[in-house]
Amino acid sequence: MRRMARWAMSGALLTAVAGPLSTPAHSAPADSVPASLYAPSALVLTTGHGERAVTTTPERAVTLNCAYITSGTHPDPRQACAELDRVNGDLGRLATLRGNEAAGRPCTKEYRPVVVTIQGIWRGTRVNYEHTFANSCVKETQGASAFAF
Repeated sequence: MRRMARWAMSGALLTAVAGPLSTPAHSAPADSVPASLYAPSALVLTTGHGERAVTTTPERAVTLNCAYITSGTHPDPRQACAELDRVNGDLGRLATLRGNEAAGRPCTKEYRPVVVTIQGIWRGTRVNYEHTFANSCVKETQGASAFAF
């Protein structure tokens, strides 16, 4: 029974991964098809309460694809991809992107850390980013809208 379940799971996984990548016989011209099977900018973003991602259970996770068509489960993938483009993929700059714009909104000095992670591929380069904010308010006011999920 286990062998059958494992086989079914691997078939489902193969279909989930390879299915969307296969193209029909009458697809777009060859020059508009990506050169690689892998999207050059596909990310998974997570957030959870805690100081470090290693010791924190993710409370929310979203996907973000900034490749040929902006998509994903992120609430505003177009804005998030625009911010990533604006910082040229420097994920460290995302943590303070809205600092000046949201400076008027006060936050409590409560320390209830929120950790945000970004993992995946950005323009063909593997990324593994983690940033801890003092609390949710600080994350929302100082962090980029890419973190607003």
